[in-house]
Amino acid sequence: MTNHYNGNHYNDNFRKMIVDLYHSGHAVRDLSSEYGLSEVTIYAWIKKLTPIELEDGSSATPYDYAALQKINAHHI
Repeated sequence: MTNHYNGNHYNDNFRKMIVDLYHSGHAVRDLSSEYGLSEVTIYAWIKKLTPIELEDGSSATPYDYAALQKINAHHI
């Protein structure tokens, strides 16, 4: 298994994998036990990384939206 933890942060691929497992039907409780993560952490990742459908048919995650806001704030 690859090293998915570096100091005090999990890498993005690991976070996405956990969220994908959740969306494919795995229970948060089971993911918590299997990967040694708190349920609160998993729910935070789900909230942050689950895409939201936009009016034009595309999608973005809340994380993507926050990043765009940050970029726009620097250009104003």
